[in-house]
Amino acid sequence: MTETTPYDVDRARFSRQALARLVLCDHAVDVADSARGLVATRHDPDTGPGGRVSQALQLIELAERALVSAVIYERERGASWADIARYLGIDPSEAEARFTANLALWDTAFEVPYQLDDTGRKRVPQLPTAAYDPAWACTQLDRWARLQRLGIDDEQAVSSGLVMAALEEEGCLGVEEG
Repeated sequence: MTETTPYDVDRARFSRQALARLVLCDHAVDVADSARGLVATRHDPDTGPGGRVSQALQLIELAERALVSAVIYERERGASWADIARYLGIDPSEAEARFTANLALWDTAFEVPYQLDDTGRKRVPQLPTAAYDPAWACTQLDRWARLQRLGIDDEQAVSSGLVMAALEEEGCLGVEEG
């Protein structure tokens, strides 16, 4: 597909490492928000039998997705399979076998960032949303971090540490706060 979208220009400002980090941040937010749902007890009587197990299972699924994103990010920043395997407690060959398909999908999504749906009229992004539209992701993730007080009063707690493409910018300079 040769047609471009406005997101292509924004995405080009980011290195693949930065895009992978944004995806990891986005998935970590999902894990944190899901875990938060298991803390309060006030509505336990309204939850059917087994309901909290369902929430805990969803948390595990989200954490697995975050793990895949972490591996992709670490590979993008140059970590070896031995480095990754050490933290997983497995052999490097096992780590590579476990995550090769995920890395292949990640690589392919850069070659073909979107595909047309069955009608041929709507573009379906192949990259995760945070990588497809990184300017939006920076705004949302910085806002989430600020509300959680992760960076205390840092307005760009997420975006300030990203490695930008070719340009030696820091963070998401020029991204409008909304």
